[in-house]
Amino acid sequence: MELERYLRRRREQKELLVMGHLVCGYPSLEDNWRALEVMAEFDVDLVELQFPFSEPNADGPRFVRANELALARGTTPAHCFDLMARAAARFPFRLLMMGYYNTVFRMGEETFLRRLKAAGGVGYILPDLPLEEAGPLHRRSDELGLAPIVLMTPTTRPERLAALGRAARGMVYAVARRGVTGAKTEMGAELDRFLARCRAVTSLPIGVGFGVAAREDLDFLRGRADLAIIGTAALAAWEEGGAEGLERFFASLGLAGKAA
Repeated sequence: MELERYLRRRREQKELLVMGHLVCGYPSLEDNWRALEVMAEFDVDLVELQFPFSEPNADGPRFVRANELALARGTTPAHCFDLMARAAARFPFRLLMMGYYNTVFRMGEETFLRRLKAAGGVGYILPDLPLEEAGPLHRRSDELGLAPIVLMTPTTRPERLAALGRAARGMVYAVARRGVTGAKTEMGAELDRFLARCRAVTSLPIGVGFGVAAREDLDFLRGRADLAIIGTAALAAWEEGGAEGLERFFASLGLAGKAA
């Protein structure tokens, strides 16, 4: 699986990888491109491009609003795939599709996977697709070398966690706390125990998201996870200060990379 190989190579060079996030079409596709340029400057390793959807039920208020505005401005899956293809050709980081299953259903699973592959994506995150209903999509993804990213949560039962571990490809997305994106997460013993549970059921790289927002969060995750997944805090930085605000935010995390 290309995603897993890429992440393992990157981990040989860096103690903790970083995954960024943006909502396609918000504030605009031109702004998306500038945000991607900033992420490349700060040597971000992986970026999820969120295809906007009218009911993003895993997202907090800031991302809900971003989805609504992107749709109101006419952003379509075609625009998202085009942005992904241009980014895959231009930047060194790898790209994931993040979205909701309705987008895939309306397009058709085979068409979705082929368009994702053609655009240079290496996997996808569909937080509302139950594992029990994902079999055909996951099997076809395997055939195309695309990684279906599964989510593990602190409330997941042990037997369910084991099933998710067996189904996982590429990497695992560990949801650091209950609820939706956006709120601050307490980095402490409870998260430590949860990550140990995840490690017990998979050998894949583990990314931690939901509430990762500050340098001390990344410090906590080093040695415990493989990726820090940063979404809402980066979006807030962009909304408050544009590209310069995003640059200041990444610098505040201690990221140097190519910007050093």
